[in-house]
Amino acid sequence: MDRHGHAAHAVLHGYVRAASECAGVMTLGLPAEAGAFDTDSLIDSIDGLLLTGSPSNVSPACYGATAVPDEMQLDLARDEAVLPLVRRVVAAGVPILGVCRGFQEMNVAFGGTLDPAVHTRPGGLDHREGDHNRPIEQWYEDSHSIDIAPGGVLANLLGQRRVRVNSLHHQGIDRLGQGLRVEATAPDGLVEAFSVACAPAFALAVQFHPEMRVDDCPLAQAIFTAFGVACRARLLRRLRSVEPAPALA
Repeated sequence: MDRHGHAAHAVLHGYVRAASECAGVMTLGLPAEAGAFDTDSLIDSIDGLLLTGSPSNVSPACYGATAVPDEMQLDLARDEAVLPLVRRVVAAGVPILGVCRGFQEMNVAFGGTLDPAVHTRPGGLDHREGDHNRPIEQWYEDSHSIDIAPGGVLANLLGQRRVRVNSLHHQGIDRLGQGLRVEATAPDGLVEAFSVACAPAFALAVQFHPEMRVDDCPLAQAIFTAFGVACRARLLRRLRSVEPAPALA
């Protein structure tokens, strides 16, 4: 993104706070630039990956579409950095949590497609954030319910079938990616959460924004707590794998 004419990498504080205070993990920023890190070294060194939301959208070219709406913000460098990384992280057993754009990235990485304007669907809800002149806190208030699929990750975290969530997105899932399991849907049928069915570790993605509701939303708290637990389990496995062999007598 641009900051006073300078290319910059940035993350909203809500993600940092949710990860550090609720998940209980130390946060490190990953450059949204494919050439800025070595994937093998990264996977060997981290215990979890949080794919954040962003004002930008996954480029339609990444899932075989050609039309780009005039108002769509793109971040081609992030596309190039993240999309090839997702499946390798999952296969390596690194816990992953995708939020909003991160949710969409995970779907595309597994071969799914996106609808760039879900509010134009016949009978669909308007999932956009609404009036930008409101205080930021009001952007993240609950706006619609979701139905949680029985027997899945979210159902096991919360033990409820229906809860309310916030909604701040233009894009959404058109076709679900291969090997992904629907975890929750909105009243209009739009997928609001999915997990990676055969992942060896925690692998969840949500279209809503739990990072801004960890103070007052049990679902948001449960998501980040579970992510933190999975990260610490990964840390223990990683440390055991590099423990030196006992010295011979």
